[in-house]
This record gives sequence, structure tokens and C-alpha cells, in this order.
Amino acid sequence: MSALAEQQQALLQALWTRHCPPRLAPNSASQTDAPETVANARAEAIAPPLALAALVDAPWQRGLAAYRTNAGALAERALQAAYPVVAELIGSDSFALMARQFWQRQPPERGDLAEWGSALPGFLADDPQLANVPYLADVAQVEWALHRNASAPDAAPFEPASFALLGEHAPDQVTLRLPPGVTLQRSSWPVASLVNAHLRGDPAMTTVAERVRTRQSETALVWRQGLRPHLAACTNAEAALIDTLLAGQSLLAALEAADAVDIETDSPASFQFSPWLNAAVTQGLVLGASLLP
Repeated sequence: MSALAEQQQALLQALWTRHCPPRLAPNSASQTDAPETVANARAEAIAPPLALAALVDAPWQRGLAAYRTNAGALAERALQAAYPVVAELIGSDSFALMARQFWQRQPPERGDLAEWGSALPGFLADDPQLANVPYLADVAQVEWALHRNASAPDAAPFEPASFALLGEHAPDQVTLRLPPGVTLQRSSWPVASLVNAHLRGDPAMTTVAERVRTRQSETALVWRQGLRPHLAACTNAEAALIDTLLAGQSLLAALEAADAVDIETDSPASFQFSPWLNAAVTQGLVLGASLLP
């Protein structure tokens, strides 16, 4: 590795390492401390890394601090763009601190920060300080699906004439075509309602609060119509049908999956395919029909 590359790697390591006094002596920990305590103190004392030891003294120390500050602000802005509802739920100060911690533990692997942040839901779920917001990780899952859906590949053109295939062939020979980026997120909390209430004001916050209080479960459906991502709650039967279509299976298999869910929930025949299809076509969720190979 060239000297420049080594310096670049050292700088990145310094940016992604928790800040602590740079000149802590190896034996500064108390001699009465347990061995693991001494080891941890020595491990933290190497930040900034040894490769930057010559750069720690002023004015380089101020420069490194500026880099760290800018990196933290950049992390906060990037996550704010992908997770605006999470930011509102935990507050701006807590979100800023969380963004910097996440930056250190899960640093970007690509130059495009729009692709960074997929691990945040798991990070939130593992944080004991957020135990009083048990639905936060599920909300983050939905927000990431919306964020990624915005950059999904463009869909093929809508083909209304292709729906004639539904009347010309048996349902085990055809399937329905959905746009790229369709995602389902199942949760034991009203996640679709939470996100839509914060982003679009519908449903009302009082309605969402009641759904949270009674722990109403929802399956969030994310899709894109044109250039605009959409989010809605769907029934378990609808989710089963969409899951089957996303797997490339036939319309018959999708209908059987939806009917099986209805039977399990003691609501036989509650799913009606024709009204669902009309609504799905209008909303851009279904773009056409096609024959299976």
C-alpha cells in the first residue's frame, strides 16, 4: 500500500473511532483495575491510530476534530433524509447523537451516502435506551423501504390490453406484473399509520395514538406509481397474494394463498379479487398480466 493510501486509511480509522484523549499512557489505568479494564482502556487510548500520531498535536488535532465534526453532521443529514419519521419520534438532539454513534459502528461502504443506513433498524432494536419506543425499529424498516423504493428501477409501461389474458387463459397459466421495488413490511404495530401520519397527516395523530395503545398490527405495503413512492396498510390476505406474485408464481397460487389466510383468520371469502384488482391497477400497483413460461 502506498504512503498516501496508508494515510487515507488512518484518517478514516480516526474518523470512525470513538474519540478519546490521544496521549493516554499505556499504564495510566489503575494497577488495581481488572485485566480486562486495563485492556479496554489501552484499546481506546489508540484513537487516533498510531499512524496519525504525528498529526495529533496542534494544529493537526484541530483539523482532525473538524473532520470528525463534519463527518457527524454528514451522517445526521444522510440519515435524516432516509428516516425523517424516526427523527421526529426521538427528537432532534437524540437523533443527532444516534446518527454519530451509528456512523462509528456502521460506517459507509460506498461513496453514495444515499445507499447507507440499511442497518439502522437493527441498530435501533438493539439500543436499550429506546425500549420505551418499541415500534421504532419497525417504523425504520418501513422508512428504509420507502427510501430505497424512490431509487428502484423504472417500471415497464402499463399494458391495459394484457389483462385480456385473464379471460383467455386459466389462472394457473398467468400472473400479474408488479412494478420494481414493491415491498411488504409486517409488524405487530401500526407502522403504516405511524409513518403516513407524520409524512402526510393522514390518518390523524389521535387515531394513530389509539392504534398504538391497542397495539394494532399492520402490514405496510410500499410501491411506486410513476416517480412517487406510496405507502398503505394492507390486509393479511392481500399481503399473501402480493407475496406470491412477487415470488413469480401464478395467479391461481396467489388467490389460494389469500384464501388460506382468510380461512385461518375465520373470515372466509372476505378477500374479493375483482375490487382489489381494480384498485391496484388504479394505484399503479399492478401494471399488467403475463403468461407464465
